[in-house]
Formats: sequence, structure tokens, C-alpha cells
Amino acid sequence: MNAKWGIQQRLVRAFLLQALLISITAVIGVYAAGTMIREVLVTRALQEEANYFWDQRVRNPAFTLPHTLNLTGYLDSGDSRPPQHLASFGPGYHDLPSEADFSTLYVTEQNGEKLYLLFDGEQVGRLALYFGLLPLMLVLVALYLAAWMSWRLAGRAISPLIWLAHEVDRFDPDPKANNLVNVDEIPSGVDREVLALATALNNLNLRITDFVEREHQFTRDASHELRSPLTVIKIAADMLLSEQELSQQARNSVVRIRRNAGDMEELMEALLLLARESDLGLSIDEVCVNDVLDEEVERTRQVIGDKPVIFELEHDCRLYVQASAKALAMLLGNLLRNAANYTDQGTIKVTLSQQGVSIEDTGVGMTEEQLGKAFTPYYRAPGASRAGHGVGLSIVKRLSDRFSWPLQMNSEPGEGTRVRVFFPGGKCSEGEAA
Repeated sequence: MNAKWGIQQRLVRAFLLQALLISITAVIGVYAAGTMIREVLVTRALQEEANYFWDQRVRNPAFTLPHTLNLTGYLDSGDSRPPQHLASFGPGYHDLPSEADFSTLYVTEQNGEKLYLLFDGEQVGRLALYFGLLPLMLVLVALYLAAWMSWRLAGRAISPLIWLAHEVDRFDPDPKANNLVNVDEIPSGVDREVLALATALNNLNLRITDFVEREHQFTRDASHELRSPLTVIKIAADMLLSEQELSQQARNSVVRIRRNAGDMEELMEALLLLARESDLGLSIDEVCVNDVLDEEVERTRQVIGDKPVIFELEHDCRLYVQASAKALAMLLGNLLRNAANYTDQGTIKVTLSQQGVSIEDTGVGMTEEQLGKAFTPYYRAPGASRAGHGVGLSIVKRLSDRFSWPLQMNSEPGEGTRVRVFFPGGKCSEGEAA
């Protein structure tokens, strides 16, 4: 799984989102405050002013009209008239065009007289600016400054973790790399948890380095120490087989010893190959799959002896792949020997094409349950004519995964098994077909 965002990027996104939400909230608040001033406070003030005027007018017909900085009153009666541009408005609230923030006209009628109250919102807008918007801007600046300082502090807090992630990213267990996590290089102000994590990774790195070194020593020593006695066994078996006085029963036993010694040598080579941590010890060259396949088919013929099994080879072309010849021989050899072990008589058809190699036998086949366990280590399906160790197909699967050679297996009980190995990137030369 690939991570799209790092911790630092997530912090930046979080603080930007916080700033955006603060800005949106401020805009909504200013709009709501303006609406409340206009729709609630002003209209209610005009209504109360009109009621007060009419009450006083009843008591004192000479009561003066309101005339303040923001409010101007006009009366339409027998001896007075409102301005011409206001006379056409009827009772109720009216918004008037104005160069100021807003102007509201409130018209009421009582006892045949009309009262016009004109509210000028310019002064209210200035008060809202001085006592509302400017303090809000100062609050926003303080919030943005606090968010920026929090981001800086958070960045400093996670910097040791980011540094540690970079150290782990370049981690290499190769003993020659010598890139252990140096706790002394951790940025200052590190938390206890980060220091504990760095120390734990440092100890883990040391253990992995020791393990890799022991693995290298084991594969090197095992390859030498195990190969020597197996070679001696094979030579001794060959010498015994050359004796003319050897009885047939003894000769059969020596043949079995010789054959099992060869199997053990191949198994040891395969296990040591798969035990290596890297492919640095393998020779990767352009290998002709046809040549490797021909050699492995011939070796399998020798292994099965006089069993009535016929090998049919079909080469559409000469296929070349970038691979380890030893690994390729192990994979194809194990597949061929597995097909021979489960075919008492019949045909093993080997087809090589541009896509890869197909090995199809007419043996006992496998059920769906057996097919699902075929690549399990030490699993041996019933019906084999020659007992094996149960690791052949397991080795094939591990080689397939390691070198990216996809496998496909199909089988039917009583009809046989078909295994296909694909070699992506292989080059086929049709002019050199066998």
C-alpha cells in the first residue's frame, strides 16, 4: 500500500482547513450581524418611534417630529407635506436607494395623517465598522497567528519523526552499508517516545545485520560442507556400480543410493538458493529456455528409467529470457520430475512458445482440494510412483514468486495435470525454431 500524504502534508492541510473554516465563519457572522441590524433592530426601532410619536401626538398636537442624525420624520397633514420623492409611498417598510449602506422608510397612517420616518444607515454602518468589523478583523488576525504558531510548533514536534522515517527509508541490512540509526543525530527537542522508537529501531537494525551475516556464513559453509560428502557418496556409488561381481540386489540398492544422493544435491542447491537474502550471488544472463528444457527433459528420462512414459517436445521458437540459468533449471526440472512421478504410463507433452512453457501429463491428476494444496511445503498428493520429499512444487512456487514467473496449474482426476510457466519480457526467435 502506497501512502499518498505524509505527516507534514497532513498538518498543512489541517491548518489550511482550519483557516478556511475560520474565514467562512467570520463572513457568515458579519452577514448575519448586518442582517440582524437591518431587519430586526432598525425596523423595530422605527416601529417603536412611530408608536411613541402617535401617542404624544394625541396628547400634544404640536409635538415635534423626530429629527436626529440618523432619523428624520415628515408628516402629511393639512398644514405640512413630505418631500416629493417620499409622498408616493404607502404604509409599511420601504428600502430606498442611497449612497450609504442602506436607507429605510417607514410609513404609518392614523386619523387621516401619515407619518414618514426615514432612517439613514450610513452612521450605523460606520459604527458597525468601528465596533464590529475592526474587532473581528483583529480577532481573525489573532486566530491566524495562533494557527501559524501551532503549525510551527507541530512541525518542530514531528521533525524528529520525519527524520526517523527518512532514516528507516534508506535502511539496508547489508553489513557493508553500515547505516545504523545514529541516535545522536536526532534533532533537538525530541520526545521520549521518538527516542525510544529510534533506540528500538537501532537495536533491531543490529539484530538484522547480525542475522544477515549469519545467513551469509551459513549458506557459504553449508554449500561447501554438504556438497563434499554428497560428491563422495556419488563417486563411491559409481565405483560400486563398476564392479562386475556385484549382485543385482546390491546393484539396485547402489542405484537407489546414487539417485537419492543426486536428489539430495539438487534439493540442497534449491534450498540454499532460496535461503539467500538477495540475488547478488546469482548470475543473471540471457538464457535460452530451449537448451535448459532439453537438458532437464533428458535428466528426467534418466531418472524414470524404463517407466513407459513418452516425452513429446514442441518448440515454436527459441525463447530467450534474462534469468539465472540455475534457477530456471530448478524450476523446470522440478515440474518435469513432478509430472513423471505422477504418470505411471502415458505421455508428458512439453510445449514452448513465446509466452512460456507448458507441461501437460496424462497421469493420475488431482482433485480441486488437492490442487489447492499442491504448492504447500511437504504436501504429497496420493498416486506418486516415486516417493518424494513434498517440497518440489513448493520450491517451484517460491522461484516463481521470486523471479516474477507467473504459474498456472489445471488438473482433473484421472486425466492429468497441466502446468504453464509464463516468462514476461521473453524474446522469441522464430527463425531458430527447433
